[in-house]
Amino acid sequence: MMPEQINGNEPLLRVSGLNVHFGIGAAAVRAIADVGFTVRKGERVGIVGESGCGKTVTGLALMGLLPRHTTHVTGQMLMDGRNLLELGPRAMQRVRGRQIAMIFQEPMNALDPVFTIGEQISETLRAHFRIGRAEARDRAVAALEAVGIPLPARRYSEYPHQLSGGMRQRAMIAIALACEPRLLIADEPTTALDVTIQAQIIDLLLELSSRTETALLFITHDLGVVASACTRLLTMYAGEIVEDADVDAALVAPRHPYTSGLLRSLPRLTPRKSRLPSIAGQVPSPAEMPEGCRFAPRCAHRGPLCANPVPLIDLGDRRVRCARHAELTLPGCAERRLA
Repeated sequence: MMPEQINGNEPLLRVSGLNVHFGIGAAAVRAIADVGFTVRKGERVGIVGESGCGKTVTGLALMGLLPRHTTHVTGQMLMDGRNLLELGPRAMQRVRGRQIAMIFQEPMNALDPVFTIGEQISETLRAHFRIGRAEARDRAVAALEAVGIPLPARRYSEYPHQLSGGMRQRAMIAIALACEPRLLIADEPTTALDVTIQAQIIDLLLELSSRTETALLFITHDLGVVASACTRLLTMYAGEIVEDADVDAALVAPRHPYTSGLLRSLPRLTPRKSRLPSIAGQVPSPAEMPEGCRFAPRCAHRGPLCANPVPLIDLGDRRVRCARHAELTLPGCAERRLA
């Protein structure tokens, strides 16, 4: 049974048949191919894969932030019975920030350098609530305090360049959470931070999710983050979901060779004193996708069946896109969770 069937409740977000094409006319290429998944209230889902697999594009599609004139997005993204893809720009602005928010990968690129941190939070609040400047300021200061920024009233009046990398990321989280969204998309939220700050940011997101029942969608290449923070794992490769499983089950017994390869190539999840494996080759570009299984050219287990396209197969406890899943026993990591 898939997660929404187990709990018997309707998912907060249901994505189905999501396709993203970049370019116009004959020059268009499909970067995302028939992606589908669900996210429940309070659930923490991790999307993993190498750079170029479509993780960030999926997040931007959910936020309605892909350029309209050069991008064609089709499919369904259902929230409260509404397909977000059918909403116009103004209607989507009311959803963005209020219902779904996003923490972007690099805060210095996402934060506006000519406005103070407090002004950027206040602007978000006033866009979604009928409140005055004084109340918006009070709420913004409270948001900065909630994410652990010291002296929040002082930081309200400071500019992004005056904050450290860790505090800028916390400010990004404060902006994203200011309007209490039901789904928070975190795109590589700890990439540019040192290990100590990384742990603090992850702990902060988990605490906020637990306290507010906000669903989290982690977009990351770090399986260590997913292992310690998420309850479900989506593995993406070349624009497709190739495995959708409970995190513990996927860590111990992955059913797709790509998930297994990612786990085995991560030092923290590889047994000590063992040789660190790697996945040969690289992710194909959207304009040069192989026929059949997209991972086949890099897969040590490929066979004749892999020459044909493979659907996402429902195995009951998970979904997997592998023609040989029933005959393969793939290695995972030694432990279910990081210590």
